[in-house]
Amino acid sequence: MSSPALFFDLDGTLTDAKPGITGCIQHALGRLGRTVPGQDELEWCIGPPLQETFARLVGREDAARALALYRERYADVGLFENEVYDGIPDVLASLEGQSARLYVASSKPKVYVDRILDRFDLTRFFRSVYGSELDGTNTDKRDLLAVALADSGVAPHEATMIGDRAHDAIGAAHNAVDFLGVLYGYGSREELEDEGAARFVHQPAELIPALGPL
Repeated sequence: MSSPALFFDLDGTLTDAKPGITGCIQHALGRLGRTVPGQDELEWCIGPPLQETFARLVGREDAARALALYRERYADVGLFENEVYDGIPDVLASLEGQSARLYVASSKPKVYVDRILDRFDLTRFFRSVYGSELDGTNTDKRDLLAVALADSGVAPHEATMIGDRAHDAIGAAHNAVDFLGVLYGYGSREELEDEGAARFVHQPAELIPALGPL
């Protein structure tokens, strides 16, 4: 029997990306001459694909320009305004030591995901890293997880998606993959339960017992 395969979201699951993401959204809104909310007011923006987020913030006609302005700051500054959640490296080391197959599945562009994981010395834990393309391909977690399963050769019944937002749960359900919700990120229990989630952890240290014997 193959060892379990665990697909981790990045923002709100492995790292606390709030300062960088919200700061770059503020930058984009300011450059467009729009009202700039505080970072706490923009917390809902962390996790979902940014194309959708900017469509809600500035309208579809200005969403592409807003995204370009966001990346203007994010590419060199914002992605490193970030920190790993306490306990995550120990959790990953323990899971790897139990022979779990570890992957990252983030709707963030892979070019940024790779740099963040390298910066925080997390790349070494993962067999493969899956992210979207800069043109928006695979920003939908349903598509991304399908690609990740096919590329990794992982059967859906062997896999668990671990994430903090509704789109993580939606992607898992669409691909017949188990889901574990983390409540220390940016999603609420209610939004996850609305998508059928039934298992949750409140802090990284709870991931190991929640995943059960591997």
